[in-house]
Amino acid sequence: MPMGMPANLVIRSQNKFRRLTTQHTYSKGSIICVIPSEALQNKPTQYTVQIGRDRHVEVKELASMNHSCDPSVILDTSRMLVIACRDLSVGDELTFFYPSTEWEMSAPFICLCGAPSCIHVVAGARFLPLSTLEHHFVNRHIRELMIELLNNTEMILTDIERDRIFSEMAHQKPPVN
Repeated sequence: MPMGMPANLVIRSQNKFRRLTTQHTYSKGSIICVIPSEALQNKPTQYTVQIGRDRHVEVKELASMNHSCDPSVILDTSRMLVIACRDLSVGDELTFFYPSTEWEMSAPFICLCGAPSCIHVVAGARFLPLSTLEHHFVNRHIRELMIELLNNTEMILTDIERDRIFSEMAHQKPPVN
């Protein structure tokens, strides 16, 4: 049975911008709602959340949740839950750190959140240094893709170094007797 808008949340619009707010208070660690999982897709859109390597789910009304580099909630895609990552009051906006779920964004954008640790360009976890990601909750599929990228980078660097050595050896003049 398809899930409608959770009764504890409301979408607010202002000048064509939408935001999702809570109608209840929540303490840090509280479950706010379930992430819908009926409509699976193999490519990202502006209305999906990545839940696996090539798995994206349409999140319906939760698509009104904006990005923040200092988020109010986490999207736990292993348990398919939205969880408060700090205490929330009635009317607080629900925001999450998009790279915590997204490897590559379908529509990258400039972040204007104003947080001291703002990443400025939101394009997906693939484009962020590990030193940035380590300060955020990151879902399992993003961690796995990061490890794969690191392993591939190590192999590529090894190949480049090997090719450099062989090239230097090939360009050396033989010793004259």
